Amino acid sequence: MPTIGFIGAGNMAEAIARGLLRSALYRPNEIRATDPNPERQKLFVDDLGIPCTSLGASCHETAGKSDVIVLATKPFVIAEALKQLAPNLKPDALIISIAAGISCKFIEETLGNNPRVIRVMPNTPMLAGKGMSALARGAHATEADLITAERIFASAGKTVRVAETEMDAVTAVSGSGPAYIFLLAEALTEAAKAAGLSDSQAAALARETVIGAATLLEQSKDSAQELRRKVTTPNGTTQAAIETLQAGGFAELMTKAVAAAAKRSMELGK
Repeated sequence: MPTIGFIGAGNMAEAIARGLLRSALYRPNEIRATDPNPERQKLFVDDLGIPCTSLGASCHETAGKSDVIVLATKPFVIAEALKQLAPNLKPDALIISIAAGISCKFIEETLGNNPRVIRVMPNTPMLAGKGMSALARGAHATEADLITAERIFASAGKTVRVAETEMDAVTAVSGSGPAYIFLLAEALTEAAKAAGLSDSQAAALARETVIGAATLLEQSKDSAQELRRKVTTPNGTTQAAIETLQAGGFAELMTKAVAAAAKRSMELGK
């Protein structure tokens, strides 16, 4: 496999790096990273065995020594990071961006010289080996480049290919989606406490219910709709709860939430 360099060593970069190491697709000495945060540098060095230094000169070094560059910076600093990288990139380097809202075209035009770019939207369950990553190919990237990127992200989850025009929707559904599930777990915990359960009981019941339902959804051949139907006994307790959620506009609210996230993704790219 080609050497890989992370520009930015935040949570998402960590999730990807852990997946690469856990799957034995990469060894620590085949990966390097740069990040301005000393705590993130320390985590990569001490926990992962991956060299990680501050930005600046080390960013240039990472660019010059890496066959694959993963842009894992915040969207609002991506332009400056690209300017630093441009003079130091290997001529045949593959650029993989996980910056929300940033288009392949923007990266291509900022770097110049027709770089090969793959845009990816992963999510934080990669930390548990259960990530979902959507990949879109830029104008100059090849099928082989896409396969390389898929191998990297499949090390900690599953992948799907999408058109780049679909990436804002992907960001809103799977990129931001884990937070929706965590919010559901929070709300269920608070509702359990309001129903008379202790803090510890409420937290355990909500947590394990979310984990169990997700596992069943993964392992079952049934759709989410069918699994819900099987739990919902006519005129029973679950039906009473579901009808209350539906009357409150649960589905419509989720649609609005996804639309708001997609809109923000589009704004970040402007």
